[in-house]
Amino acid sequence: MAYEIEDIRIGQEIFYYLLEHHEMSEEEQERLYRAYVENERIQNLVKSQGEIALSKIERYGNVVYLIPKEDNTFLGFSKAQLKQLLCKSGGTDKDYYLSQFVILTLLVEFYDGQGATSKTRDYMRVGELQNCISSRLKEGAQRTEEEEEAAGIAFSSMSEAYEALRSDEKGSRAKTTKEGFLYHILNFLQKQGLVEYIEEDEMIKTTKKLDNFMDWNLLNQNHFQRVKRVLNAAAENSYDAELETK
Repeated sequence: MAYEIEDIRIGQEIFYYLLEHHEMSEEEQERLYRAYVENERIQNLVKSQGEIALSKIERYGNVVYLIPKEDNTFLGFSKAQLKQLLCKSGGTDKDYYLSQFVILTLLVEFYDGQGATSKTRDYMRVGELQNCISSRLKEGAQRTEEEEEAAGIAFSSMSEAYEALRSDEKGSRAKTTKEGFLYHILNFLQKQGLVEYIEEDEMIKTTKKLDNFMDWNLLNQNHFQRVKRVLNAAAENSYDAELETK
């Protein structure tokens, strides 16, 4: 396929815009958006540049996103960087995996629908999220070592890390407290444009960006369904056991 100089120039302009803003909407950048959507040559050029930059270029609805691949630590985050941002000073792998568990729990609580959209609620209180985390960790930690290994999630280790955090009803922002730990995770997600965290109301809302990503990308992947099954398995097992005793 032959490329004209103008196609190359516009393709580079689009990719640079995505590098700077991580997304390009029809509303904000109609000229570049239409050039990407309506010109296959330009679209291929942009996607090719994304591949070279270890990223994917995807369009969900009327927004084009730049999505770094998992091993892209230049445009994305490395495990060490996330540990530093989300966990207490000197945090271990237990603390890091706990932070990821918190994020997955948040996703499952917001997105569990089977209709036109997977989103099932408009907001969630921080206290409710904290209760969900405690409940799922407690139920998961009751599993045997073999069950944990089969599920691929070390509930007992994450539960130990969570219980090692202090509780502070005054709303501490220290990462050594449960409240501060959640505060830093929610602020991180907000900076990435994934949630809206309203501190004064202790309320969490998801953004259109996260809604699009969940509906068009993550919920189409088998690994999320696996995570969902793991998170729900402990509760289902507890319910089955309760029925058997009646």
